[in-house]
Amino acid sequence: MSILIKNAYIATMDKDGTGEIQNGFLLIENNLISQIGDNSNGTADKIAADKGIDKIIDAKGAILMPGLSNTHTHLGMTLLRGYADDMALKDWLEAQIWPAEANLTAEDVYWGSLLGCLEMIRSGTTAFCDMYFFMDETAKAVEKAGIRGCLSYGMIEFGDVEKGNKEIAVNEKLVSDWQGKANGRITTMFGPHAPNTCSQAFIARAKAAAEKAGVGVQIHVLETEAELNYMKENFDMCSVHHLDAVDFWNTSKVPVIAAHCVWMSDGDIRLFAEKGVTVSHNPISNMKLASGIAPIQKMLDAGVSVTLGTDGCASNNTLNMFEEMKTAALLQKVGTMSPTALPAKAVVEMATINGGRVIDKQTGALKVGNKADMILVDTNKANAAPIFDVYSHLVYAAAGSDVKTMIVDGKILMEDYKILVLDEKEVIEKANERAHSLAARAQKC
Repeated sequence: MSILIKNAYIATMDKDGTGEIQNGFLLIENNLISQIGDNSNGTADKIAADKGIDKIIDAKGAILMPGLSNTHTHLGMTLLRGYADDMALKDWLEAQIWPAEANLTAEDVYWGSLLGCLEMIRSGTTAFCDMYFFMDETAKAVEKAGIRGCLSYGMIEFGDVEKGNKEIAVNEKLVSDWQGKANGRITTMFGPHAPNTCSQAFIARAKAAAEKAGVGVQIHVLETEAELNYMKENFDMCSVHHLDAVDFWNTSKVPVIAAHCVWMSDGDIRLFAEKGVTVSHNPISNMKLASGIAPIQKMLDAGVSVTLGTDGCASNNTLNMFEEMKTAALLQKVGTMSPTALPAKAVVEMATINGGRVIDKQTGALKVGNKADMILVDTNKANAAPIFDVYSHLVYAAAGSDVKTMIVDGKILMEDYKILVLDEKEVIEKANERAHSLAARAQKC
């Protein structure tokens, strides 16, 4: 299907290309961007006349930009939205979340994942990285919803070799069954949970399995001060150096995504910059659980590639990347006491092109040859007037609810606010049923 978008303000996020086009057009053919340029002289209409385009979208009054990439989620946890709020992380996990997760079923995760996909479509996220359980069900949801998902199984072995063997086998099967499926929209990673829930030997083994399979790795690292203290007390070093001892951070063969990274030292940051590790910054979750403020400006200054993630809905309550962008910018300003820290354009880069580098290198920027993953942000709204700077608007004024149209892999998933790929009412009803059933089961235990 060919799609021609015209009369849009285009923020390409292509650092080597056109940047912004005030009145632009973009042509999609065979799921890829085939042309992009200025429409001041009516170029789009000439293309339409010459080619016989299947679908023409007049985007006047909208910003056309790459879809947002959420690089750290636990999609099935949408069922636990609001289930255990206002608690410390250790109590939250051990007393509430893990007991609830022990009662999860495959059907729970399927409908929770579909609900998450629906929310992401509504709020502009075209691609995400996920680490959770029953990942076949999340893959099925991604396949149905039409978005792009990079999936891993959340492995926890607590030093138990037999359990570790089973965990690796589950993740290996996920990679074997789903890598490259849905026309390449589904990719996979290995997901060792964290250095304080997995042994050093197990995490090294997970990395080796990822390298053998040619896929990446994602892991939680230094999310809390408690983790930092635990690692120092038990191993006489922090999580970063504990894993560096087994060359875990080496990205020469496969990418590595480190989520949270709140308690990073200057030395840790230099190591990540040298090794090419990608950080997934989750500011709202870190604030809600009082984990701390990650030194993101220091990371960017050192050359670390930083992306944005929401974390799961149990520790954030939404998957809204527009909220995450605004919070990330504001948190760095107050954390450093500098209003110039983390400017708006840098935040949009974190949410688009930086995320694209680790999920799919052909996404994250609008340029010829890239996959057609993009959104239209409505500017015909009271909160959008006036606009002096497009990046300032996207970070400080725009909302996820301003996303009116989404295209992924050349297919329209939402047009003029109407979801085209899912039965929205059914997804919400089924997810509500599964959530309350899960809570009832957990409370009986």
